[in-house]
Amino acid sequence: MAIGWYPGHMATALRELKTVMNRTDVVIEVVDARLPESSANPVLRELRGQRPCIVLMNKSDLADGAVTRQWVRHFEKSAGVSALPVDARESQLARKVVKLCQTLSPQTKRACRALVVGIPNVGKSTLINTLAGKTVALVGNKPAVTRETKYVELRNGVDVWDSPGMLWPHLKDQTAAHRLAASGAIGENAYDITEIALFLIEHMVQAYPKLLMARFKLESVEGTSLALLEAIARHRACFIRKGDVDFERAAHLVTQDFRTGKLGHVSLEAPPAPSIAVEPDPAASNEAEAALAQPDEAAS
Repeated sequence: MAIGWYPGHMATALRELKTVMNRTDVVIEVVDARLPESSANPVLRELRGQRPCIVLMNKSDLADGAVTRQWVRHFEKSAGVSALPVDARESQLARKVVKLCQTLSPQTKRACRALVVGIPNVGKSTLINTLAGKTVALVGNKPAVTRETKYVELRNGVDVWDSPGMLWPHLKDQTAAHRLAASGAIGENAYDITEIALFLIEHMVQAYPKLLMARFKLESVEGTSLALLEAIARHRACFIRKGDVDFERAAHLVTQDFRTGKLGHVSLEAPPAPSIAVEPDPAASNEAEAALAQPDEAAS
């Protein structure tokens, strides 16, 4: 099943973002630390151009720390980019982000204007609330909670725009799309949950077999991903009726355990990966133009 999800409000928000970007000093791109490249929107990168950027690797408390450190070094190879692994809820984060914004911003006569961007359900609104020290943005555990750009004066030397979570119109890399679905960045109707669980199990077998065995009391990770999902279902008593395995229920368990960190500190990708383009990328430029041309009635 090919995964694709681009609700109409994203096309509208992306056009608005182009105007906001022209008034922005620093871009704060929030990515998922478990899938930093797959959760970085290439269209947003193209719109950012040469503006200074802070890559906030949220949910770093759920990721593999060694892999996260590799990603920090990878991102900071690009000029004007600082990378910071974070938990968007941490109390000291506001001070760190404000300091970085003021260091990177070319503006000194007024408050630095920062634009917070990222894919759905990556933690942008949680970050905004942490920076403000109070609830100013809606937070939810499903994608597309924020649906319009909002300007927030933080009164600490930095003002921010909170933008809706945005994917790109065509998820050509289906491996990346599976990572996004596993993280919860894509609406549930756009993918098959069993397919995503099998994807996660295959990755765990290759990269973190001991964590998978420990979580689900498996004696080994030999066999197919489907056979392992069946073993997990039987261990967790996921049955439709006596003797018949409920694969969908087991798939939800596996996926939820990944999203909440119960599987352990897991990263879904590691460098090397395509580096952030410092010069305008023609392919990304074409993608940006196509996205901006999308009608408001884009498929939900």
